[in-house]
Amino acid sequence: MNGSVPIGRVVGVPLRMHWSVPLLVVLFAYGLGRQTLPVWTPGRSNAVYTLASVVGALLLMGSLLLHETAHAATARRSKISVEDVTLWALGGMTRMGRPQTARAAFAVAVSGPLTSLVIGGAAVGAGIGLHALLGWAVPAAVLVWLGWANLFLGVFNLLPASPLDGGRVLQALLWWRTGDRDRADRAASRSGQVMGVLLAALGWVSFLRGSSGGLWLVAIGLFITLVAGAERQRAVLQTGLRGVRVTDAMSSPVATGADWLSVRRFIEEVAVRTRHSALPLLDFDGRPSGVVHVRGLARIPQARRDALRVREVATPLERCAVAAPGDLLGAALDALRPGTGLPLLVVDADRLVGIVTAKDVTRLMERQALGGGPDPR
Repeated sequence: MNGSVPIGRVVGVPLRMHWSVPLLVVLFAYGLGRQTLPVWTPGRSNAVYTLASVVGALLLMGSLLLHETAHAATARRSKISVEDVTLWALGGMTRMGRPQTARAAFAVAVSGPLTSLVIGGAAVGAGIGLHALLGWAVPAAVLVWLGWANLFLGVFNLLPASPLDGGRVLQALLWWRTGDRDRADRAASRSGQVMGVLLAALGWVSFLRGSSGGLWLVAIGLFITLVAGAERQRAVLQTGLRGVRVTDAMSSPVATGADWLSVRRFIEEVAVRTRHSALPLLDFDGRPSGVVHVRGLARIPQARRDALRVREVATPLERCAVAAPGDLLGAALDALRPGTGLPLLVVDADRLVGIVTAKDVTRLMERQALGGGPDPR
């Protein structure tokens, strides 16, 4: 996610934090220290409220991290690749590959909300017990607030609307029941679009009635609507690609370049002579070794272009998307690892025979919409 920075690792997965997280901590701490705690435990000093509210806000962020960690850990146990976990203003996001079974999809989706519900119940119980046994009103109030926040988070995330966890649960159940993954994806994303619009409308009405928190609900509703729309487009794409082979969409012949050239020579001899924005590289034996992007070459300072080999600034083959000509295109796109997008290198017997770009896929879909067959190329 743009604007995020790495801060460590969790369950073996890179952990990132968006710039909005400190702002979120401040907002939570302000609401807890200036509104909630003075009402629940009146008569304390400002210093006590400030310290308790900061601790409470940090604990809430920690519980959000545990929510996403549950997703990542469950995905890894299910043999699903996980790119990273990112904390941001709307909670968290775990980037991962697509589950290959309905059971795995269900397990990954439900793990986060269950974690939040367990944390919520434990925190509320601990807060009530702490107050009853020791009479520590402020720490108890912080724990109860933390518990209710997690209970709300768990229940809210179970709403049947993608990209919320509840939408993923719905998708997994429909997939299991019908055996049709694409149909389940379309239904869950459609539910997400409807739910997003309803939440945005509810938030706007709440804001007009004087509640500033309504704007937060509007933002969440719009986010859900946009992401659900994108997921619906992807589901439609998967349906349209049923039975289509990689060879039906690939471009061939392919403009390539030698990976041992200097960046300057590669730009002058290859990059400026083609209209492609991503160019496959070949090694001394003529085998594909990676992909270099023209925009990346343009950012290299002139003074370094003679010293750098183009392979040093390219995406190596092991991080590229690769498929065989006879593979199903939908399956090849579905298998893309998080952070690995198009182009798709088409390799046969260690030789590059074609490439599939986003434009190739779009062109194929347009031909199918017109009733045409595979590209005659």
